[in-house]
Amino acid sequence: MAEAEMASIGGEMLEKWGLHGIAMHHRVGKLAVGEASVVIAASSAHRREAFEACSEALDLLKARVPVWKKEYFEDGGHWVGMGAG
Repeated sequence: MAEAEMASIGGEMLEKWGLHGIAMHHRVGKLAVGEASVVIAASSAHRREAFEACSEALDLLKARVPVWKKEYFEDGGHWVGMGAG
């Protein structure tokens, strides 16, 4: 479901910003505090469109893609739901 929604967002960005291409990836597995969890890359004739598309795609990913994470603390951990879901 998450991959399908990310593909949908990518398609929207291609059309809206006239991109040559866009790629998005969300990491899975354990991450240390401060590590990047998402990468978005876009290509276009002009950098402004690529930067704007990446920014908008990240906002849409956070709002629409069902991503959950488990946070760990000294006294245990708990699941946190993010995005749609």
